[in-house]
Amino acid sequence: MKKSGYLIAAALALAIAVTTWLAMGSSHAAPRVDYALLDGSTHSSEQFKGKVVLVNFWATSCVTCVKEMPQMVQTYEKYRERGLDFVAVAMNYDPPAYVASFAESRKLPFKVAIDNTGAVAKGFGDVKLTPTTYLINKRGEIVKRYVGEPDFAALHQLVEKLLAEG
Repeated sequence: MKKSGYLIAAALALAIAVTTWLAMGSSHAAPRVDYALLDGSTHSSEQFKGKVVLVNFWATSCVTCVKEMPQMVQTYEKYRERGLDFVAVAMNYDPPAYVASFAESRKLPFKVAIDNTGAVAKGFGDVKLTPTTYLINKRGEIVKRYVGEPDFAALHQLVEKLLAEG
C-alpha cells in the first residue's frame, strides 16, 4: 500500500473512532484535577460531586470567550440555587493580572481558576481551543463538550434535565 493509502486508512480509522465516540452518547468520568482559584485557594474536582458543573476554558484574549461570558454569568445565576456550579479556567498563557482584572471588572460570580501549569487543560484532553466548555453531571461524568460558543437555549435544557436527575 502506498503512503497515501496508509494516510487514508488512518484518517478513516480516526473518523470511525470519533464518530463512534460521539454516537455513543454515553458519559465518561471527568478528570480529577485541582483548580487554583484567583483567591489563592484550591478547589478539587471531588468537591463538585453531587452538583451539575460547567467547566469553561477561556482566555481574556479570546473574542468569543469575552462575548459569551455575560451569557455564562446568566446561566450560572439562573441555576446556581438549584445546584449548578461553575468554574472558569483561564488558560496557562493568560497573564494572571489580566484574568484577575477581567473577573473583577465583570464581577464574575463563579469560581475563576488560573491553569498556570496547563495541568487542568491536559486533564480534560489537552484543551487548546477557547472557549471549550464541559458540562458534568452530578455523578462526575462529562455529558457534553462545547467547542466555541454553545447554543445557550439547548445548554439550558440540558442543565434543567441534569439538575432534575436524582
